[in-house]
Amino acid sequence: MAPVSPIVSALATLLFIAWMLRAQDRWPLDVPNRRSLHERPVPRSGGIAMMTGVFSGFAILQTPLVIVLPAAVLVALSHLDDVHGLPIPVRLGAQAAAAAGFAFGAFPTVALPSLVLIVIGILWMTNLYNFMDGSDGLAGGMTITGFTFLGGGAWMSGDDALLIECAIVAAAGAAFLPFNFPRARVFMGDAGSVPIGFLAALLSLSGWRDGDWPLWFPAVVFSPFIADSTVTLLKRIGAGERFWEAHNKHYYQRLVRMGWGHRRTALADYALMLACGTTALWALREPPPLQLCALIGLVALHAALALWVDRAWRRRESKSIESA
Repeated sequence: MAPVSPIVSALATLLFIAWMLRAQDRWPLDVPNRRSLHERPVPRSGGIAMMTGVFSGFAILQTPLVIVLPAAVLVALSHLDDVHGLPIPVRLGAQAAAAAGFAFGAFPTVALPSLVLIVIGILWMTNLYNFMDGSDGLAGGMTITGFTFLGGGAWMSGDDALLIECAIVAAAGAAFLPFNFPRARVFMGDAGSVPIGFLAALLSLSGWRDGDWPLWFPAVVFSPFIADSTVTLLKRIGAGERFWEAHNKHYYQRLVRMGWGHRRTALADYALMLACGTTALWALREPPPLQLCALIGLVALHAALALWVDRAWRRRESKSIESA
């Protein structure tokens, strides 16, 4: 039954979204504000549908509870945040508890300092996925490509269980994406982006623990999200901004605001996701010197893209000042 679990994941997601769209008044709406990149209210609980699909597939596969339970807690908490809004300490506290639950359960013999680093890594991946869910098709596309390439790494290592777990999440993303891109009829919301980011970290760490891949592999696969979020955060800290507050200064947000629009921005990011994932899979079987060359090349690519966007943004701002 395990091979059919990705199909079940996709079907459950599709059915839930279809029902959700027929009963939109029962679900919270994302109302545009000054940071938004959209112009009309859109239902923002598509992540509930995705995670229903994911958990349906996990149930068939009998995925370990050390993965399922903390992810389920984050779905419930994040849905509450979508509906009512929760204070940052509450959100981070629950995420830290979920991350610690996985870390202690999955790495029982690892020293405490290493466990702390694992928890921090999970927290960052969880939140950066949420940060990047701000433009049509972006997080859905990363879910499909990221977990597909992770699954490819698991297949190359002969880890069938991890391969199917990745396929389950990718299938839910594939079922969700047509409702979110090119025209968004439903948003993923925190109930989707937070647990999906959490699962990206957990499955990446599971593969590393089991010897399927080194840590650089999932980092490269998800580097389009990691690079944008990390560089943006460091720039905001360096500028003395209140970095914990919501903003619209991510690179993908600036592309949209510079006139690229949601569709072109998403397609450009998809190309970057495919390039990073393909490079990661290729490098996984190559000797260390070639792996290092691939990593240096991708770092240079991300740096060049960031510098190009920064330069284009400064030109745009200068023209705005001159015309004011």
